[in-house]
Amino acid sequence: MLDRPLSHAMILRLLTLPPILMTTIKRISIVLITGAILLELWHLYAGFTLRSIPAFLAPLLWIGRFALIAHLIEGIIAAIYAPGKQKSPLLYGTYTFFVGTIGLVELFALNSAEMEPDQQSVE
Repeated sequence: MLDRPLSHAMILRLLTLPPILMTTIKRISIVLITGAILLELWHLYAGFTLRSIPAFLAPLLWIGRFALIAHLIEGIIAAIYAPGKQKSPLLYGTYTFFVGTIGLVELFALNSAEMEPDQQSVE
């Protein structure tokens, strides 16, 4: 989550990351968020079937919940601002939910900087 709004300078600093690094961060984020969702579903299933998951996974559950909530907030923000950038709110909100802050940076950089998000990953 962001403690303060993204300034133009912060966006430009993030945009100067090498493209391979941004792509790697996006892929890792997608894997970790998907893992957090699956872990949470496993925890819910275990609760319904009166079983428990291993105790060593409890810290991962809390970290995953924090990440899911942060990414959900970022996805909602992206969905709200997407129409102003001529993007589909549902599509861009979902994209930002999975890739995180980089999705917001790409959205806010549209028309204000020289970068467009990967069209393959948004479409």
